[in-house]
Amino acid sequence: MSPIRSASIAALASAVLATTLTGCRFGGEQQNTSPIVIAADLELSGASAPAGKVYQRALELKRDQLNSSGALGGRKIELRIKDNRSDAAESSRNINDFSADSSVSAIIMGGCNECAVRAARTIGEKGVPTIALAPSVAVTEPIADRRYMFKLAPNATDSAATLTAELGRRNIRKVAVLHSSDSYDREGLTALQGEFDKADIKLLRAEAVRPTDTDVSSQVAGLLAKNPQALIVWASSEQAALAAASARQAHFEGSLFFGAAAAGELFLGASARSTERATLIFTQTMVIDDVIATTPAKAARRQWFQDYTARFGGYHGSSSFAADAVQLIADAELHAGGKTGTVNRDALRDVLETAQLDGLSGPIRMTPDNHSGLMPQALTTLVARGGRWRLAG
Repeated sequence: MSPIRSASIAALASAVLATTLTGCRFGGEQQNTSPIVIAADLELSGASAPAGKVYQRALELKRDQLNSSGALGGRKIELRIKDNRSDAAESSRNINDFSADSSVSAIIMGGCNECAVRAARTIGEKGVPTIALAPSVAVTEPIADRRYMFKLAPNATDSAATLTAELGRRNIRKVAVLHSSDSYDREGLTALQGEFDKADIKLLRAEAVRPTDTDVSSQVAGLLAKNPQALIVWASSEQAALAAASARQAHFEGSLFFGAAAAGELFLGASARSTERATLIFTQTMVIDDVIATTPAKAARRQWFQDYTARFGGYHGSSSFAADAVQLIADAELHAGGKTGTVNRDALRDVLETAQLDGLSGPIRMTPDNHSGLMPQALTTLVARGGRWRLAG
């Protein structure tokens, strides 16, 4: 059976689980066979291209799954993808073009925080529902100025709470933090400090690195000089690997902890030795092959993991966020029930604002007061063992 055909089970299960599908009526009315056009603004070249290409793969795989499943009735998803070159100004031009295209139902943006925040005003003025895969809280807040903006990515506060709970479980009381200087990682440091205070954990020192830095050894050395029990890295997967290598070269014998932003490929490759026994806070989807599929949602996640791996030769943790964004938009478009050939963006936005989905990433719940849908319980503790991430415990 081909990956696309085998994936139809997962797509159907996901569609059934989505409460936004309830109430769809075809009855005696003329069936709507117009395409569901989803535009995507992604970082396909430039500094953030590796993540952008993961999202592109996930969007295209999820499109193919849904289109072959029959779950959309007579409709098909059509993707229109543009490269923003990892540049916020180029992203803004793409968003303007997409917003002016009346056939576009909604937009999916990549992981660039600056791109999403900068585009928020245009998105609001044009009234085009948008799901960003960028994690910063500024993407969706303040809600009054972000009515058409939604996001799917781990929240810094949730990641910090889960990480701190694990520190407490291991009786680690003295830590140091290496963090990137971008907006999400600054949010992470603030969130960690708040959780540390509640848990009576002492932050010995924090050091910042620029997102483009390819050498973090001096910062790591400064942190290790404080003799922490644990080194926490709140940065990209590339910088987390660099920090782990620097720590091991310095013979650091304490624990390594990575925030959710460090999630990347399932297999750790060249960094396997230095990251062995490191702890990562992320969603269960990354290691769903370790989990017994006891529910339809877990079965769908396992199928997604298998189909993504079969098509692309490996798995990337963030792929599920892009796939869930497609599912949410497709469900909302079906529920909004526009006439054949017309797009009702306002109705689609209203459905998204109350969407509930047991998604590939975990439980997703949107509300009028919270446009950041990934629930805290989606996050879990993973550990690096034998060159790949595994479920802890």
